[in-house]
Amino acid sequence: MIPEGNWKRLTRAENIPPREGRAVSLDGLEIAVFNLGGSFAAVQNSCPHQGGPLCDGIVSGTAVVCPLHNWRFDLETGAAVAASLPVCLTSYPVRLEDDVIWVDASGGRRVYE
Repeated sequence: MIPEGNWKRLTRAENIPPREGRAVSLDGLEIAVFNLGGSFAAVQNSCPHQGGPLCDGIVSGTAVVCPLHNWRFDLETGAAVAASLPVCLTSYPVRLEDDVIWVDASGGRRVYE
């Protein structure tokens, strides 16, 4: 059973291969959903630096590297990794239920670390 919130069904888990991301439009938001190899994460799809499509980035562990200028972001928190500026992504709650990925579009948050 899906808890309260603005939970939206995205896709079956098998549609996002391990260590890859996919872009989805959800309630007017462009979100990148990543398969971390056992769990899933969702963040805004554009890098705050120059808008690079994060869904096309390289996934390493729980981080993604922007395909344009190599900025790294922790996919669990949205925080930039080893950045000289305090930047972060909006991250969204994700649930996996019966092999279906759900995202709470109203639960976006930003954490500056």
